[in-house]
This record gives sequence, C-alpha cells and structure tokens, in this order.
Amino acid sequence: MSGPRIIAGAWRGRALAVPEGVITRPTSGRVKQALFDILLHAPWAEGAVADQSVLDAFAGSGALGLEALSRGAAVATFIEQDRAAIAALHRNVAACRAADRSRIVSADILAPPRGTPHGLILLDPPYGKGLVPRAVRALAEAGWLAPGALIAAEFGKADPPPADLSVLAERAHGAARLAIWRHAA
Repeated sequence: MSGPRIIAGAWRGRALAVPEGVITRPTSGRVKQALFDILLHAPWAEGAVADQSVLDAFAGSGALGLEALSRGAAVATFIEQDRAAIAALHRNVAACRAADRSRIVSADILAPPRGTPHGLILLDPPYGKGLVPRAVRALAEAGWLAPGALIAAEFGKADPPPADLSVLAERAHGAARLAIWRHAA
C-alpha cells in the first residue's frame, strides 16, 4: 500500500513521509478528497482555503495542512506532539519547499500555547477518545480560532460530534466521518 500523497494543487502527486509506528493514522485519500471538495465547492465555504491561515491540529505527517497549502492557503500551522510525527512533518514541509509558509508547533493540542487566530481549523485526532470537543475548547481558549472560523474534523464513525453545533456538512467514509461547522465566537 502506498503512503499519502498531495491530491491537488501546486504539489499534486507528491508523496508524503509518514511517521514510523502506530501512533498516527494518516487521513485516507478518499476522506481528504471529500473534505477539500466540500471546502472548495460548498456555497457557505467560499474562501475557506485560498489565501487562508490554516491550523492543522493533530497534524501527524501534515497531510491536511500541506494539501491546503498546495491548494492556495496562505500559511499553515501544524500542531503535533509525537516526535516521530514531527520528524516526518519537517521532512514533508521541506520536500514541498513550504518552510516560508509553515510553522510547526510541538505541543499537546489539549494544552496548546497561545496562538494567533486561524480561519480554517483541520482536526484529525485518534478515534474513540472524545478529543475533538476538548481540542476545540483548548484552541479557542488559547486564541487559535478566528471568529467564524471553519472547523473540519474527522471522527470515528461511532464518535459523537461536539454537542450544540450547527453542522454545515457531514459525510461518512468507511470507518471515518467528517463534520464541518463554523466556530461561534
């Protein structure tokens, strides 16, 4: 089985390094394609990617944030705490020659450092741990979410999405489920 690749944009087809071990689970190409199709074509998502500041939380290899950069995002910040994932992320940012548009933050997403607001938040945590609502709350408290930011999260099919949301789009793909909503600041 081949590893993840950039699907579209300036770096289309570029293979990405993945961390050794089983700590991270790369987003499948099908799920990534569905996510960006929604973000690029839904009427409520106009400007969701192009020229946007993107936060890739639970970044792993950085596949989601690098896909956004490839498709025209202005900058991407990657938050990850696993050392092997951070090493792979550094290799991928270098391979894409994206260091001038990328920032890698080594931190626990549930206790992030103070940040600057981002307009598109991409969350792909481990399934079955209820991390999305806690991560969104921690990121909001630390200043990472711009008012009205779009938040896109991948959940396990059995994981509940955060409560009290007006979900703009939701799709199921195998064991994964995507949900996209606007941050109510």
